[in-house]
Amino acid sequence: MLRVGITGQSGFIGQYLYNTIGLSPDKFFRVDFHRDFFEDEEKLLDFINRCDVVVHLAALNRHSDQKIIYNTNVDLVIKLCKVLERSSKKPHVIFSSSSQEEKDNEYGRSKKEGRQILAKIASKNKFKFTGLVVPNVFGPFGNPNYNSFISTFCHQLTHGETPSIAFDDSIKLIYVGDLVEIIINQIVTQNKIECLGIKPTAEFKVSEVLSKLLYFKEQYFDQGIIPELKDIFDLNLFNTFRSYVEIADYFPIKYVTHSDFRGTFVELIRLGVGGQVSFSITGPGVTRGNHFHTRKIERFSVIKGEALIQLRKIGSTEVIEFTLNGDDPAYVDMPIWYTHNIKNIGNNELLTNFWINEFYNPEDTDTYLEVVQL
Repeated sequence: MLRVGITGQSGFIGQYLYNTIGLSPDKFFRVDFHRDFFEDEEKLLDFINRCDVVVHLAALNRHSDQKIIYNTNVDLVIKLCKVLERSSKKPHVIFSSSSQEEKDNEYGRSKKEGRQILAKIASKNKFKFTGLVVPNVFGPFGNPNYNSFISTFCHQLTHGETPSIAFDDSIKLIYVGDLVEIIINQIVTQNKIECLGIKPTAEFKVSEVLSKLLYFKEQYFDQGIIPELKDIFDLNLFNTFRSYVEIADYFPIKYVTHSDFRGTFVELIRLGVGGQVSFSITGPGVTRGNHFHTRKIERFSVIKGEALIQLRKIGSTEVIEFTLNGDDPAYVDMPIWYTHNIKNIGNNELLTNFWINEFYNPEDTDTYLEVVQL
């Protein structure tokens, strides 16, 4: 089992990496990192001594003063190198640089210099070093106006704001999940590569990405339709978009019911994408679920009976609850990286309709057990 520590553990990429290696507890032990370690050399040394692998992601991306960006990022590397020279552990160090290395800005210069400093110290002190040069990263839960223009656009579109394009450049992109897979491969293989360029998985103009996001807003956010997703990029972009919806305010969505002397008719879902539809009958007091997905889109529709739906974001303690009743049919969509369950809180059977965007595959379920209530 490899003991892995991640500086910047609570950041956009760091949190995704931390959560993903947590899915394989038989392979990895996560050594927790806290921001104040960089302010206390002994704490940082103790952290290093407990790691087989250190993934250095901590960095300042944006600031009004470019010199602060440069000084902060280089200083973090220098502090890390100082304890690496003191440590007898000699862990494998993986450093995330940026394709901004070749551009005329302080962030790019700080990342390039940081990579070079670490490579030099690694050679001198005989520990393995891997330097990754990473294109623009996007994905769920990134900070708007900080991590990515995609994060900013998604937040604006789901919060009643209007995005604007400053420069309609062509941007090379990689989904955070794909980047994390590459980092994990480097953790496992223990490669020694001073400069490894990471290939982007897509390239679009800013206006092309915004056009897709506007389509998602019109279809999903405004009409409740699961939009057409033509490829894996669209799926990843849609899951990114969904992550900025304020769950507690947006759900549950009430269905439109059509009633006459014959009874009631309810349309459950409109789809621009395929998938699998199923239903369950659940007895009183019984709970289903307590699991989460990392890529699947899933909709729970309560048709008959009374249900309590609970969700909790992985890494958080906050539980979001919805009470649904079949007398007033409604649905809740399950965000990725949120563990969720549904409980029959009535006295009669609970009938629930489930839609998910892909067929169930027992060899790749994308289903991870974790109780909602800690």
